[in-house]
Amino acid sequence: MVDIDTLEKLSLEEGLNFIANQYPGKVVFSTSFGQEDQVITHAIFKNSIAQSPLNIKVFTLDTGRLFQETYELMDRTRARYKQPVETYFPDKESVQQLVTGKGFNSFYESVENRKECCGIRKIEPLKRALAGAEVWITGLRAEQSENRNDMKIWEWDGGNNVWKFNPLIHWTYDQILNYISANRIPDNPLHKKGFVSIGCLPCTRAIEPGEHPRAGRWWWEESKKECGLHQVS
Repeated sequence: MVDIDTLEKLSLEEGLNFIANQYPGKVVFSTSFGQEDQVITHAIFKNSIAQSPLNIKVFTLDTGRLFQETYELMDRTRARYKQPVETYFPDKESVQQLVTGKGFNSFYESVENRKECCGIRKIEPLKRALAGAEVWITGLRAEQSENRNDMKIWEWDGGNNVWKFNPLIHWTYDQILNYISANRIPDNPLHKKGFVSIGCLPCTRAIEPGEHPRAGRWWWEESKKECGLHQVS
C-alpha cells in the first residue's frame, strides 16, 4: 500500500524508484513529449544510462495529426537516451470510418464530434497501452487547469482501473523550465513560439500573453479543455 504522505516527501527520482519497486513490471509512463513529460522521461531514462534502469515502460500515443516538431522531438529524445518508447496508433478501421463519414475536420463542428475524434485517436489506444498495468505515471500539474486543482500525487483512476501517480502535481512551470535547462533535456521549439500545451496540430494554437496555458487547446469551443485521457468531474 502506498502512503501519500511518504510519497509527497520524495524527490521525483526517489518517487519513481519507489513506485517501480512497489509494483515491479506493472508501471507505465505515457509521454506526449511535452515539457512535463520530458522531465519525467529524463528522470526515468537517466537511470538506464547509469546502468541501473527503472522497471517502467514508456509509451506514447501517435494520433496521426501531430506537429512535425513533435515527431522530430521524439527522434531527438530517443537519440539522447537510446531507450525505447513504445508507440500506440489508433485503430485504422475506426479512423477510416470517421473520416469517410464526417471528413478530416469534423471536430470543429461540435464538442461531441471532437470528443469522438479524441476517443478514436487517444482513448482507445490508451486502453491498449494500459492493459496489464497497475500504475500509470503522468505529467499532470495542478496549476495547468482548474480541472486538475484537486488531483493528488497518488489516486485511483476508476475509468482505467489503475493507480495514477502524478509526481509533478505540485511543481510550478518555473520548476519545469529550470529542470529542463539544468539537465539539457530535449525540448519542443514550439514552446518558444507561444505553444505551452501542445496536442494535435489542427487542435492547438499559440496563446497570447496573459492567456491561460491551455487556452490554445480546442480554442474554438467552450469546454473543460480535456480530451478524456484524464477523468474530470
